[in-house]
Amino acid sequence: MIGISDIEAAAGRIAGHVVRTPTVPSPGLSALLGAPVTAKLELLQRTGSFKARGATMKLLSLSEAERAAGVVAVSGGNHGIALAMTAAALQVKAMVVMPRSAPARAVEIAEAAGAVVRLTEDMDGAFSLVTRLRDEGLTLVHPFDDPLVIAGQGTVGLEFAQDAGELTDVLVSIGGGGLIAGVAAALRARRPGVRIWGVETEGATAMSEALAAGGPVPVALSSIVSTLSAPAVSQLTYDHVAALVDEVLVVTDREAVRGSLQLTDHAKVWAEPAAGCLLPAARRVLERVGEGARLGLVVCGGNATTGDVMRWAERFGVL
Repeated sequence: MIGISDIEAAAGRIAGHVVRTPTVPSPGLSALLGAPVTAKLELLQRTGSFKARGATMKLLSLSEAERAAGVVAVSGGNHGIALAMTAAALQVKAMVVMPRSAPARAVEIAEAAGAVVRLTEDMDGAFSLVTRLRDEGLTLVHPFDDPLVIAGQGTVGLEFAQDAGELTDVLVSIGGGGLIAGVAAALRARRPGVRIWGVETEGATAMSEALAAGGPVPVALSSIVSTLSAPAVSQLTYDHVAALVDEVLVVTDREAVRGSLQLTDHAKVWAEPAAGCLLPAARRVLERVGEGARLGLVVCGGNATTGDVMRWAERFGVL
């Protein structure tokens, strides 16, 4: 299990390489939801998502031989962007494997940063290819199944605990579980009374299915939210969520897209559906816990284009 000392060490290691993103009260979201809301704006991270933290921590920890071999990662979009940009800054050759469902903008950014991008038909194929490339000698930077990556992502929770006012409930999106594992480890150490809620979208329910099964299981992927679409969580992230997270909620793709539009209208931030899913989940949390709740939202990323979100909005009839 990742501890607070691991996260504090990561914070010191990556300082100067990543942005300490704003933690701000949101009057607009507070009015929308009917309860005080504080947002941690990870979409303002230099790579457009929290993923820069874990990628930076891992790359800074590599040996000379591992750096010389070059790095490889599998990604639904944001981890690939983070790896490509961080590797370029540290002068390390990078390859990113993404499914064809990944946002075209993510592919463009990764290639522009100098990474070689390889596309597969689906996420299962992407994970299979990256495993083969690792076995052929490239250094794997896993998006979530790595203690150093989780410690890096945990710095989000450390900053949130330091910078936010009083909170009762914190909501965090889940793909493979690296972000929530790290955030939960930090919050349990620094704010032990806070309830922690994970959020997934239908068709990307690797963690909730793992919790139901008692351990990681492969899941069928159908969500439009590629950045949350892990074919399975890892034992490492499962163990953290099972021990530290109160519950994992599942919302629809339609609700997640509507949440992105509401974040634009009410919080004045352009967030991808992987963050938009927090708003419908927040309403459920408020129904569960009743009056007196003070919400914290980790707005994890903003790497969807206006065209992406508008297409989804039209598809789901939420314009």
